[in-house]
Amino acid sequence: MKKFLIAVCIIVAFIFGLMLFGYVAEPAGKTTAAEHLPQPPSVGAKQAILIDGKTGEVLFEKNADEKGYPASTTKIMTAMLTLEICDEVGADICQKVVIPEEAVGVEGSSLYLKKGDKKTIEELLYGVMLRSGNDGATALAATMGGNVKHFVKLMNERAEELGCTGTHFVNPSGLFDEDHYTTARDLATIARQAMKNKTFRQVVKTKSWKQYYNKNKTVFQYDGGTGIKIGFTKMSGRTLVASSSRQGESLICVVLADGNWFNDAYALMDYGYEVKGCDKDEE
Repeated sequence: MKKFLIAVCIIVAFIFGLMLFGYVAEPAGKTTAAEHLPQPPSVGAKQAILIDGKTGEVLFEKNADEKGYPASTTKIMTAMLTLEICDEVGADICQKVVIPEEAVGVEGSSLYLKKGDKKTIEELLYGVMLRSGNDGATALAATMGGNVKHFVKLMNERAEELGCTGTHFVNPSGLFDEDHYTTARDLATIARQAMKNKTFRQVVKTKSWKQYYNKNKTVFQYDGGTGIKIGFTKMSGRTLVASSSRQGESLICVVLADGNWFNDAYALMDYGYEVKGCDKDEE
């Protein structure tokens, strides 16, 4: 009897030890939470990233720190910095500025500004972010920075303040230049900061304003789409920074050099909401 009790105690102790150190196998058929997570889509962008718009958490990335060319998504920084300068000096965006000569006849997308015209900062912001006017971006840079060169310097300083390590601007519009570059991660960081500004959010989600119609199809096509900016040059390719909001969650997606820019951005944001358990109901 004594030997039997000793044997039972040894067996019980052995089983307890297995449980204590986690060596007991899981029941057959039991799956982990990771196995239920959706698979990210395959995207054609050379560089891409998807982040949580509130926390900055990265939900997907592809070559996110690789050098890329932003094209007109550059104007996110131009508009954000304009609004920050207005806040700093106490200027109202309804204030009018005089269009300088250097903003007239800038190549690419245009607002057809004329030297000496008087436009409000608000008009220029909508023209820059909806119609993507390169002359409008130049006008904002020249008037808000004293001159374009100084404004571009401020753009680079602001990017550095935000922790961007792979970005360098040489103009406020995004016209191609080998020395004008960014990364998907940096562009998402800049966009996330810009979206903290109420006026910026209002501008980029607007479908049309006066004579300007938003070129960013995200606000028309995507369920919960809230912005932000498209870009294209022959050398840069198609670039898109898209944002959306559903059920209290917000996402920001960046795709660079992507011929399937909108569909890839939509697929990535769909994936992000699936990860977060959101339905396709606009917030």
